[in-house]
Amino acid sequence: MASQQGMQERRRQRLRFQLRRKSGGRPRLSVFRSSKHIHAQIIDDAQGRTLASASTLEKDIRSNGKTGANVDAASVIGKLIAERALEAGVKTVVFDRGAYVYHGRVKALAEAAREGGLSF
Repeated sequence: MASQQGMQERRRQRLRFQLRRKSGGRPRLSVFRSSKHIHAQIIDDAQGRTLASASTLEKDIRSNGKTGANVDAASVIGKLIAERALEAGVKTVVFDRGAYVYHGRVKALAEAAREGGLSF
Protein backbone atom coordinates (compact mmCIF):
# COMPACT_ATOMS: atom_id res chain seq x y z
CA MET A 1 0.00 0.00 0.00
CA ALA A 2 1.44 3.35 -1.05
CA SER A 3 1.81 6.18 1.42
CA GLN A 4 -0.13 9.39 1.02
CA GLN A 5 3.06 11.34 0.42
CA GLY A 6 4.11 8.92 -2.31
CA MET A 7 0.71 9.20 -3.97
CA GLN A 8 0.90 13.01 -3.91
CA GLU A 9 4.32 12.90 -5.53
CA ARG A 10 3.02 10.60 -8.29
CA ARG A 11 0.08 12.97 -8.96
CA ARG A 12 2.43 15.95 -9.06
CA GLN A 13 4.83 14.23 -11.48
CA ARG A 14 2.00 13.00 -13.71
CA LEU A 15 0.55 16.51 -13.93
CA ARG A 16 3.94 18.11 -14.68
CA PHE A 17 4.58 15.58 -17.45
CA GLN A 18 1.26 16.48 -19.07
CA LEU A 19 1.96 20.20 -18.68
CA ARG A 20 5.39 19.86 -20.28
CA ARG A 21 3.82 18.26 -23.35
CA LYS A 22 1.13 20.94 -23.69
CA SER A 23 3.03 24.02 -22.55
CA GLY A 24 4.56 25.08 -25.85
CA GLY A 25 7.38 26.88 -24.06
CA ARG A 26 5.12 28.93 -21.79
CA PRO A 27 6.18 29.57 -18.19
CA ARG A 28 4.50 27.58 -15.42
CA LEU A 29 2.41 29.10 -12.62
CA SER A 30 3.14 26.74 -9.74
CA VAL A 31 1.07 26.73 -6.53
CA PHE A 32 2.13 25.44 -3.13
CA ARG A 33 -0.50 25.27 -0.41
CA SER A 34 0.26 24.50 3.21
CA SER A 35 -2.08 24.52 6.17
CA LYS A 36 -1.13 28.11 7.07
CA HIS A 37 0.13 29.77 3.86
CA ILE A 38 -0.07 29.75 0.09
CA HIS A 39 2.75 30.43 -2.37
CA ALA A 40 2.76 31.03 -6.13
CA GLN A 41 5.71 31.13 -8.53
CA ILE A 42 6.03 31.71 -12.24
CA ILE A 43 8.82 29.42 -13.42
CA ASP A 44 10.56 29.31 -16.77
CA ASP A 45 11.51 25.63 -17.03
CA ALA A 46 13.66 26.13 -20.12
CA GLN A 47 16.05 28.44 -18.24
CA GLY A 48 15.39 27.03 -14.77
CA ARG A 49 14.54 30.48 -13.38
CA THR A 50 11.77 31.89 -11.23
CA LEU A 51 10.38 34.94 -13.02
CA ALA A 52 7.96 36.12 -10.32
CA SER A 53 6.74 34.93 -6.94
CA ALA A 54 4.19 35.87 -4.28
CA SER A 55 3.44 34.43 -0.88
CA THR A 56 1.40 35.10 2.24
CA LEU A 57 4.70 35.12 4.14
CA GLU A 58 5.63 38.52 2.66
CA LYS A 59 5.63 41.40 5.13
CA ASP A 60 3.16 43.63 3.28
CA ILE A 61 0.62 40.79 3.05
CA ARG A 62 1.07 39.81 6.70
CA SER A 63 0.78 43.41 7.88
CA ASN A 64 -2.69 43.62 6.31
CA GLY A 65 -3.82 40.90 8.71
CA LYS A 66 -4.20 38.26 6.00
CA THR A 67 -3.38 34.71 6.89
CA GLY A 68 -2.72 32.22 4.16
CA ALA A 69 -5.29 29.76 5.42
CA ASN A 70 -8.31 31.25 3.67
CA VAL A 71 -9.73 31.98 0.23
CA ASP A 72 -9.40 35.77 0.64
CA ALA A 73 -5.63 35.55 1.08
CA ALA A 74 -5.37 33.23 -1.91
CA SER A 75 -7.21 35.82 -4.02
CA VAL A 76 -4.79 38.52 -2.90
CA ILE A 77 -1.83 36.31 -3.84
CA GLY A 78 -3.41 35.56 -7.24
CA LYS A 79 -3.77 39.25 -8.05
CA LEU A 80 -0.24 39.96 -6.80
CA ILE A 81 1.36 37.18 -8.87
CA ALA A 82 -0.52 38.40 -11.97
CA GLU A 83 0.73 41.94 -11.40
CA ARG A 84 4.33 40.80 -10.93
CA ALA A 85 4.13 38.51 -13.95
CA LEU A 86 2.94 41.33 -16.18
CA GLU A 87 5.83 43.48 -14.91
CA ALA A 88 8.19 40.65 -15.90
CA GLY A 89 6.63 40.53 -19.37
CA VAL A 90 4.70 37.27 -18.93
CA LYS A 91 1.09 37.22 -20.15
CA THR A 92 0.35 33.54 -20.79
CA VAL A 93 1.24 30.70 -18.46
CA VAL A 94 0.41 27.06 -17.79
CA PHE A 95 -1.32 26.49 -14.44
CA ASP A 96 0.39 23.86 -12.28
CA ARG A 97 -1.85 22.96 -9.36
CA GLY A 98 0.60 20.31 -8.16
CA ALA A 99 -1.11 17.48 -6.28
CA TYR A 100 -3.90 19.75 -5.05
CA VAL A 101 -7.52 19.59 -6.14
CA TYR A 102 -8.71 22.59 -8.18
CA HIS A 103 -11.01 23.78 -5.41
CA GLY A 104 -11.06 26.32 -2.60
CA ARG A 105 -7.82 28.27 -2.18
CA VAL A 106 -6.20 26.90 -5.35
CA LYS A 107 -9.25 27.84 -7.43
CA ALA A 108 -9.44 31.31 -5.82
CA LEU A 109 -5.78 31.96 -6.63
CA ALA A 110 -6.25 30.87 -10.26
CA GLU A 111 -9.37 32.99 -10.78
CA ALA A 112 -7.72 36.05 -9.23
CA ALA A 113 -4.67 35.58 -11.47
CA ARG A 114 -6.97 35.47 -14.51
CA GLU A 115 -8.73 38.64 -13.36
CA GLY A 116 -5.31 40.24 -12.90
CA GLY A 117 -4.46 39.74 -16.56
CA LEU A 118 -2.82 36.32 -16.88
CA SER A 119 -4.25 33.92 -19.41
CA PHE A 120 -4.21 30.14 -19.02
